[in-house]
Amino acid sequence: MQFEPVIGLEVHAQLKTKTKIFCGCSTQFGKSPNANTCPVCTGMPGVLPVLNKQVVSFAIKAALSTHCKINHESRFDRKNYFYPDLPKGYQISQFALPIAEHGYLEIETGQSGQKKIGITRIHMEEDAGKLIHDPARAKSMVDLNRTGVPLIEIVSEPDIRTAKEAGAYLRKLHSILKYIDVCDGNMEQGSFRCDANISLRPKGQKKFGIRAELKNLNSFKNVEKAILYEIERQTYVLEEGKQVIQETRLWDPSKRKTSSMRGKEEAHDYRYFPDPDLVPLIVDDKWIQKVERQMPELPDEKYSRFMKEYELADYDAKILTSSIELANFFEETAAPLKHKKQAANWIMTTLLGMLNNKGIPIAKSPVTVADFSKLLKLIEDKKINANAAKTVFDEMVDTSKDPKSIVKEKGLEQVSDHFELETMVAQVIDENPDEVVAYRDGKTKLFSFFMGRIMKKTRGKADPKIVTLMLKSKL
Repeated sequence: MQFEPVIGLEVHAQLKTKTKIFCGCSTQFGKSPNANTCPVCTGMPGVLPVLNKQVVSFAIKAALSTHCKINHESRFDRKNYFYPDLPKGYQISQFALPIAEHGYLEIETGQSGQKKIGITRIHMEEDAGKLIHDPARAKSMVDLNRTGVPLIEIVSEPDIRTAKEAGAYLRKLHSILKYIDVCDGNMEQGSFRCDANISLRPKGQKKFGIRAELKNLNSFKNVEKAILYEIERQTYVLEEGKQVIQETRLWDPSKRKTSSMRGKEEAHDYRYFPDPDLVPLIVDDKWIQKVERQMPELPDEKYSRFMKEYELADYDAKILTSSIELANFFEETAAPLKHKKQAANWIMTTLLGMLNNKGIPIAKSPVTVADFSKLLKLIEDKKINANAAKTVFDEMVDTSKDPKSIVKEKGLEQVSDHFELETMVAQVIDENPDEVVAYRDGKTKLFSFFMGRIMKKTRGKADPKIVTLMLKSKL
């Protein structure tokens, strides 16, 4: 029997507010344990939560960017469960009436083209704390700095059918949240994390199978690998005539397998009820319109503009708009240049090649956008040729020096003087009479031999366009 995977994703995105969702404590990452806490976020008796308005505006932004319907009234609920890092014994979340519902994202799925993935809901909630396990002692410690940090949870419809589609959806959502500047997207720090629900059903059957939930997957690759493994595991279970157990499982990247964590609790086990300390949240059209006016250009819009304005190839435009940092780097680099495509070509090949080799993101590039733009301006103004520019770029990566100073130090200024170049062309022709005869007899591939000799004489600094014209004329 052939089985069809049915996959739904739940993404928790930490919002970039300076303070927590219901109190004034800092959300700064990396502070000493329990430094960012107060009686409100640690659940002391008698305290009252006060909603952070910026959290709501950020949630509205996320809803607008994912085509969601924003509810004019939403409510906060208490989600009851007991765990050492949950000081109140419940989490303030939204259940019955979330801030937004019924949206979608469009993703690229390779050969099948565009596919629409539905978004069931977006709701706001507070994060829990963190348990730190001490390997030297049979004890665990609790850090409540993260308790009360604002999150939005974005729940997809079960429209995803492959691990690649899941990866494409997550990358698109990650890019959008960074574009609208509501989440820093740092997966290592847990700012963007994903739970995946996976089930199998016989092909052609409408009823869903029993699902397993994979928790806290912290990279796009791990999400894809974990889903692939889980599909294989569930296929094996079903082919053996057994039943998949509904449970929560953890992905182990080193072993490349999932393992059971706990039996899955249903929603009613959490005993949701409206939080009596928080009044219903009313979002009117005026508030939505205000946030709408603050919305930046989204990735799909930027992609279309790059194609039209800069006349980029489809692939180049997709890569350059894949992250807001890369898109901004390109536009700032291209701004002073007459030939904008040169910026795209150099970024796509030289810059991204270097970053990939070093395993660092564009935001941490050792070559600044200002210096990179200066380098390309030197090429455009014929101060240096492309070969010299690559030498300068490598030096910039190693030293972070200004490109003009590197050109001066290494004597890489392009030789464009016609008299000087004509003299060198004549010398090369005089020094290689046999090759000249062979070229004139039809061995035109020798042209590169003459070009190489001239470049050697000028230490690679000759203007190749001028030399090509002169050499063709002389030969």
